[in-house]
Amino acid sequence: MRAAAGKVVSLEEARARVAEARAAGGSVALANGCFDVLHVGHARYLAGARAEADVLVVAVNGDDSVSELKGPGRPVTPEADRTLLVAGLACVDWVVLFRERDVGAVIDALRPDVHCKGTDYTAETVPERDRVRAHGGRIAIVGDPKRHDTRALIERMRS
Repeated sequence: MRAAAGKVVSLEEARARVAEARAAGGSVALANGCFDVLHVGHARYLAGARAEADVLVVAVNGDDSVSELKGPGRPVTPEADRTLLVAGLACVDWVVLFRERDVGAVIDALRPDVHCKGTDYTAETVPERDRVRAHGGRIAIVGDPKRHDTRALIERMRS
């Protein structure tokens, strides 16, 4: 877990590492989400995102924004644990925690070459699409069909 902990960085540190990757000729993908109960759909989404670029940064929602987005009783897993679990995946280069309701500030800071979203979106329904395109990036829809739902998984565990 020590290696995974080293992959959880501040936004400023992520910006510096992204600059280094670009200076070396690399491209940068950004994925984001709550990752409240990490499951196979998340792993496939992040692996698909990593395939889009040379490095993958994952922005993980903070606890307050998860509560706001997902409702009472969420998150199930605290932000420190969620970031560490995501960082433990081999396909992930760096993880940043963001506390805002949306990932816009992370997009502005990192200016990803590609912003990756899951298959519950299309390129035209991604909320951040205009912001990404304004920075010269593109949208990629990655992962397997949305057959894995955190809410349904939580309900199955509770019953």
